[in-house]
Formats: sequence, structure tokens, C-alpha cells
Amino acid sequence: MDYRIRQRDGFQGKIGELVSMLEYSREVLLNDIKDLDQTDIDFIPFEDANSIGSLLMHIASIDFVHQVITFEKRDLNENEYSRWESALFLGEKARDEIKNRPLNYYLDILFETRERTLTLLSSKNEEWLYEENIWDNGVSHNNFWLWFHVMEDEINHRGQIRLIKRMLLNSK
Repeated sequence: MDYRIRQRDGFQGKIGELVSMLEYSREVLLNDIKDLDQTDIDFIPFEDANSIGSLLMHIASIDFVHQVITFEKRDLNENEYSRWESALFLGEKARDEIKNRPLNYYLDILFETRERTLTLLSSKNEEWLYEENIWDNGVSHNNFWLWFHVMEDEINHRGQIRLIKRMLLNSK
């Protein structure tokens, strides 16, 4: 594991630094879940909680949604929304739908969405990070902030996963 934020080959300027942070965050997540089995992934620690599997799908969904928003400059279409809805919003629907899958299922989706993100980021220049947009509520944002948000969301849910793992150990 590399504990330095630095330029990455194939990425321009601060995009490479952002990729460095995204890669580190993902590497830590993958290390945290590497030994989980399906029972662990499906464990619901208390009523209304999310499973680790649901959180992993949520992490992938946030990556995907931000690809659409930042690279395609649009919202999800009906098919995309249908595919990602339970993972995006979590809760009861996710508890009902996201389960009974092995770890590799989630790893494949995490890998697929991140690889597309990296491919798309490699096509952008540093100025793209600072391109500004305005949400419907009048709040300004830029691409840099949106990808920072992807990383902070992943780190937040990684903390939840660690807590669920502790609760899982205490339940055995």
C-alpha cells in the first residue's frame, strides 16, 4: 500500500492526485472485506441497518452516478435508475434485494465501476476538475468536489462496514 498522494501515470496534474486518493481509499476497503463470506456480507446487525453487501453496492452506485453526472452531464435514465435504486437509497428495499451473493459478486461490480471511472478520468485535463455547474437548488459545485464526495462517501461507509464487522464478531 502506498501512503503518498502523488501524480499517477496516465492522469494529468491534480487528476492524478485525486486518482491516488481514490485508489488508496479503495485498497483499504478491499483489505477490510477480503475475508468475508456470504453470511458476513448479508448480516444485518439490528433492525433498519444495512448489510455490508448493501453498503458495497451503494459505494459502486455512487461511483456510477457521479460518472453520469460529471462525464455525461445528465441524470440517470430510467434503466439506470431501476438498476441502482435500492443501492443508492439503501434501507428496506436494499435489505430485501441485496443479499445472497458471494463476495466476488460485489468485488466485480466495484472493480467494473471504478475501472470505468479511471478510464474516464484519464481522458480529462486538470481544468475539467474546476468546471462549475449549478444544481437545481442554485448551489454551485465543481467536478473536483463531486469526486471528492465519491471518496468521502466510500470512507464513511467503510467505517460502517468496520462497525458491522465488530458487531458480527460479537454476535458469534
